[in-house]
Amino acid sequence: MNVDVLFNPFSYKKLLLKNRIVMAPMTRAQSAAGIPTDEIAQYYARRAGADVGLILSEGTVIDRPASKNMLNIPDFYGTEALQGWKTVIDGVHEQGGKMAPQIWHVGDTRSSEEYPTVPMEAAATMRLEDIQDTIAKFAASAKAARDLGFDALEIHGAHGYLIDQFFWEVTNTRSDEYGGKTIKERSRFAIDVVKAIRKAVGEDFTIIMRLSQWKQQDYTSRLAGSPTEMEDWLLPLKEAGVDIFHCSQRRFWEPEFDGSDLNFAGWAKKITGQPTITVGSVGLQADFMSSFAGQGSVKTDLNELIRRLEREDFDLVAVGRALLSDYAWVTKVKEGRTAEIADFSADSLAVLY
Repeated sequence: MNVDVLFNPFSYKKLLLKNRIVMAPMTRAQSAAGIPTDEIAQYYARRAGADVGLILSEGTVIDRPASKNMLNIPDFYGTEALQGWKTVIDGVHEQGGKMAPQIWHVGDTRSSEEYPTVPMEAAATMRLEDIQDTIAKFAASAKAARDLGFDALEIHGAHGYLIDQFFWEVTNTRSDEYGGKTIKERSRFAIDVVKAIRKAVGEDFTIIMRLSQWKQQDYTSRLAGSPTEMEDWLLPLKEAGVDIFHCSQRRFWEPEFDGSDLNFAGWAKKITGQPTITVGSVGLQADFMSSFAGQGSVKTDLNELIRRLEREDFDLVAVGRALLSDYAWVTKVKEGRTAEIADFSADSLAVLY
């Protein structure tokens, strides 16, 4: 298996990467009361020192009361939390790595009873003044990322969280300017977030946006049922300032529309002309659902991924759980040491290895 294409450099604006492999954002919820710890810094630095091209942090939340659904999800605001993130990015840079924080608001999702007293914010019910403050807080966290020395940032607009709840007709039933019958109309909130972030960080700072068709509330959901609907969804986001689209699928090899084997990232690149990141069970035998149940061992055959990357369907490849259980996954793939790669297990989710 020739993996050379995975190790070609990539550049966009000021973002210069040594290879095409991205560490996918994965919630760890181990930042005590929202403050990243030294252990978190070491966790990311180990991967930076083991050849990961770009690290995307776990989801970090903006300064809104309902932005997180677990106490120990990290904040990306406030003096103490930002100092913690400064330690993280300095450690990544010391190891020769590049990193972007993922900036997040969970909306009305509640995954546990750990954070029960916080009032939820939902796309359908937020007041206009709350929407405007949320947009401003996204921009404030983005500016903090640039000021701290991060190399890029990612907006979490996927998986049924707040921005995605505005996209989705099931959760966005508004009758004002932030609602609408079409995906283009329901994209206004996301567009306003992107525009505010672009204004805050300037033109030369790379903005990544993570999107998905599926939701944690409905794995079969689709925001765009055709290439035309995908144009209506993605082109306004590009115009607003998105540089790179991070296209989340459960399985990267599945085609997005009939009549073509292009996956989500392939279609997003074709439609927008922008770089894209593919993601979805890269390096695993099973998809993410069975992996979380402890059934997904690491897959060493990356031929289909490489075929699509060589065809330039997409530009970057995000690896999640395989890097969670083996921080040296990239180095081992590069050196042909795939037999040494540690298998993923659900136990990996509980430790900062």
